Amino acid sequence: MGDFDFLVGTWDVANRRLRERHVGSDDWDEFPGVSVAGSFFGGAGSFDEITFPTRGFSGATVRILDPAAGTWSIYWLNSRHGVLELPPVVGRFTGGVGTFFADDVDEGRPIRCRFVWSGVTATSCRWEQAFSTDGGRTWEINWTMDFTRRPGG
Repeated sequence: MGDFDFLVGTWDVANRRLRERHVGSDDWDEFPGVSVAGSFFGGAGSFDEITFPTRGFSGATVRILDPAAGTWSIYWLNSRHGVLELPPVVGRFTGGVGTFFADDVDEGRPIRCRFVWSGVTATSCRWEQAFSTDGGRTWEINWTMDFTRRPGG
């Protein structure tokens, strides 16, 4: 429990997202975000809302720990769609790095999705999303978020 306690508070978020996935692109879209995060169930649950002021939408994440398995399930919601997006990515923290996976579909093709939380300090952390179209042999990182805690956040 408490793996995501580091995230509680308010953060400025520098986003980099590939403009096109699955084509070998290195053309990144960069934009700001603000994340406000909290926890519940004594640290066995975590949530945040992130706003993207220059993009006109928000997202929310709900994370819940399965204490028997020791794994987290991470669910994403997007204000544009208004639905809980499935499947969740599932995984755990090992050695200070959280790695989470799901089988999904992107742009009509089956993918393996990976989230990685790393570089966690009291004032910064990094999240990245990567997709694999070959069963996890190779990965294309397509979205990174570098978090910087706001003063007093």
